[in-house]
Amino acid sequence: MTRVKALSAGLLAGSVAAAAMTVTMLLLACLGVATPLVIIGDRLSVFISPGPFLSLMGKVGGYNHLKELGVGSTIAGQLLVGAIAGAIFGFAARRNFHRPATIWTISIFVVLPIVAIAILLWPVLGTSYIGLPIDAARLLTLVSFALCVFVFERTLVAGFQFLARPRVGTEDREFTPTVGRRAFVLSAIGVALAGGGVALARKLYRAATFSYDGLQYKGRIVQPITPNDQFYCVTKNVVDPRVNVQLWHLEIDGLVENPRVYRFDDLKMMNSVEQQTTLMCISNGLDAGLISNAVWKGVTLRDLLESVVPLSQAARVRFWGVDNYTDTIPLEKAMEPTTLVAYEMNGVPLPHRHGYPARIIVPGYFGEKHVKWLTRIEVSRENAKGFYETQGWGPDFITPIRSRIDAPDHESWFSLGKLSGPIEVKGIAYGGDRGISRAELSFDNGKSWRDAEIYYSGGDLAWSLWKTEWLPSAAGDYILVVRATDGEGDVQEWEADRSPFSGVTGFHKILVHVTA
Repeated sequence: MTRVKALSAGLLAGSVAAAAMTVTMLLLACLGVATPLVIIGDRLSVFISPGPFLSLMGKVGGYNHLKELGVGSTIAGQLLVGAIAGAIFGFAARRNFHRPATIWTISIFVVLPIVAIAILLWPVLGTSYIGLPIDAARLLTLVSFALCVFVFERTLVAGFQFLARPRVGTEDREFTPTVGRRAFVLSAIGVALAGGGVALARKLYRAATFSYDGLQYKGRIVQPITPNDQFYCVTKNVVDPRVNVQLWHLEIDGLVENPRVYRFDDLKMMNSVEQQTTLMCISNGLDAGLISNAVWKGVTLRDLLESVVPLSQAARVRFWGVDNYTDTIPLEKAMEPTTLVAYEMNGVPLPHRHGYPARIIVPGYFGEKHVKWLTRIEVSRENAKGFYETQGWGPDFITPIRSRIDAPDHESWFSLGKLSGPIEVKGIAYGGDRGISRAELSFDNGKSWRDAEIYYSGGDLAWSLWKTEWLPSAAGDYILVVRATDGEGDVQEWEADRSPFSGVTGFHKILVHVTA
């Protein structure tokens, strides 16, 4: 067989084989099995520091578009690599095309990729979208990947032999009608596979997080307790887990004397705690709505940790979600009675997007610490880090004092002649786990202040809602500013020395136009 024919046959066979492998991965994803199409992004993202990461996110139009670009690029790269691998295979096999697959094809296209994936993606192989424990999920991911590369190898070898084998009684020429018909048949199979892949991709897209990732809660609709379907949401996942509670369990291990495993019913039989706690994203802007308040019910993390007895060298606690997301908190914080393993939100089981069947609630810490779909609690040493900590966020994850004006809107217009009464100004104030003791408004860009009424206080762990009435004395443009004081007497301020990756500080301002 000539080089041109071998390369052409290998290229086409490799393209079809790569399509078959990709369709297999998409099918597995529909069944809740993690594949490299998604977890490779999780593995690589921790190596991108927050600055370049946010810059890249801004260039592509946001986090959702970045996810789409990541998965799309992975699929395209996989198809390209498969085609190139097929061409190389064709060139190498051109002298023995009539022989069945030998041990070297299995070694190169199956064993070698499995070893490479196991080494490169080991930290994220424990990902599961149906709630399997980490070790079981890691095994399933590897077995599933082995199936995918085996499909590639079988399709590649069979496709190449189908194209390359000469018709009996004919000479081995570059291109004959027989070869053309075979190429057409194999191409048609590739197109059919591509169509199936597109259908599966559309199904996954409809189930993806794009419809709610980045959901904000702000403005006139804000209530003391945020409805579950309006609670802000941020997720790193393209598709969030939908945990089968019958498969799920919670492991507690690490630097402990008595490792334990809890089933969901075990947690619900323990003494429960119910508390209001506000969550806020570390990326929440001064005017943004990545902050919400709910009533959480669960068991104290302290009760769970005391049952396993942490060792003397224990310093931090690391949480693992079934989606392989991790984060850590100090052991002292974990032992506070307000740190919960929650299984209910506003009187109902946790919604899937908010961590069903169990998540961590850590009052006073940014939302990334409140790990969802919790499956493992590991008592660790001081150097333990989580997903975003490894990426470079922090080092301070304690929420600073924040406040926001929800009404009126920025750039609102009012006419003195048409006002029937004072303008209502209202908003929120949040002091982490220190509560709010005071909210103040300025109508002259911070030159003077006056108290607002705190008409709802959620307690030390939650936000407070404030309001006041304002009747402008004259027409003009007014800059309204809000500031809050927490329960310890500290006044909201701009912290010039605070890392931008530890959450922004400062004051929310709006501009209001008043005409005669």
